[in-house]
Amino acid sequence: LKWLCVMLTNNIGHYLMVHQAMLPRNLKLFPYMCGNRMVSGYKPKRNVKDSYKILELEEGCSLDDVRNSYRSLAKRYHPDSGSATADSEAFMKVEEAYRVVLSDVANKKKSNESTEEEEDQFKSKSPQHRHYLSFEGVGFGTPSQREKQYMQFRVDRATEQVLEYRQQRLESQYTATDLMRAKDVRQSKKVKITQAVERLVEDLIQESMAKGDFDNLSGKGKPLQKFSDCPHIDPMTHNLNRILIDNGYQPEWILMQKEIRETIERLRKGIVASRSKLGGPMTPYRQKQWNHICEQFIEDIRKLNKRIDNFNLVVPILSRQMVHFSADKEIVRAQKTYEALVENREASTSDAKENEEENVKRFGWKSSLLKWLN
Repeated sequence: LKWLCVMLTNNIGHYLMVHQAMLPRNLKLFPYMCGNRMVSGYKPKRNVKDSYKILELEEGCSLDDVRNSYRSLAKRYHPDSGSATADSEAFMKVEEAYRVVLSDVANKKKSNESTEEEEDQFKSKSPQHRHYLSFEGVGFGTPSQREKQYMQFRVDRATEQVLEYRQQRLESQYTATDLMRAKDVRQSKKVKITQAVERLVEDLIQESMAKGDFDNLSGKGKPLQKFSDCPHIDPMTHNLNRILIDNGYQPEWILMQKEIRETIERLRKGIVASRSKLGGPMTPYRQKQWNHICEQFIEDIRKLNKRIDNFNLVVPILSRQMVHFSADKEIVRAQKTYEALVENREASTSDAKENEEENVKRFGWKSSLLKWLN
């Protein structure tokens, strides 16, 4: 019977009154509101003060307060809400009190507005309690009809959100485009100002030349001194490069290349000198010192290779780029250089000893005579 009360809408009151005689006597009917008819034994009281107390309101409240209070009480006491405090009789009291309070508030507002407008507003804004139990209060009619209306409402709302998102994205794109245009305008103004300054400087130079301000300069009319006699080099380009170099305007990649070459030569000489200081043969202590020197040399080579990477990024000619130095190969090279130095020393020492022996053989009697005389 409860399921029938939920599903049937407008004719349930008539249905229950017709079939009431057929129901068992011990079966209690759930009170239910059908349109403007009530199926209950409760007789409403028309006392306005009691109605305000039932809705937990005070006189002079607004329509929104009345509606909000009715919604909360309907969710609390409605028999179909499924809450622990569901009570059919309390809900009927709340329903009747809501009608009384709503009519009282409407009568108080009639002094400022016409009766017809107030009735239309009341009918349009009169909430149905079922609307606030599911489907976000959307739709009217049976639950299946309200579900379809709610699905359509969700589709419309999603469409509106998509349109708003697209509108915001287009506005952001237009804003970025405006910023780029403003930046281009500022850049063009800067270029125009620079060109105007250059034209002004050129005009001042021509005006000074016309007045003869440059006639008293030393070296007027003399050609520039040629720094190179090579026929394959343009004299003007060579002279301009030489002037820039003499005044400290060398390109960055040339300075970096010079620095890299000087650094690798210094490192090579340093590791050969360190190996020469250790000498031979290699004892465990000397081997430990040599390992420490090699570690420091590897770290220096790593920093130099990083410098080479920076040089390759700024060098304008591909053929001028440099490759990394190998620390292991440099250490082997230093060891070979040391061995060659040792061999040269031994060879020079043996040559000196042979020369001394020959001198002794050649001038032996003279040296003995000088000793005898002494």
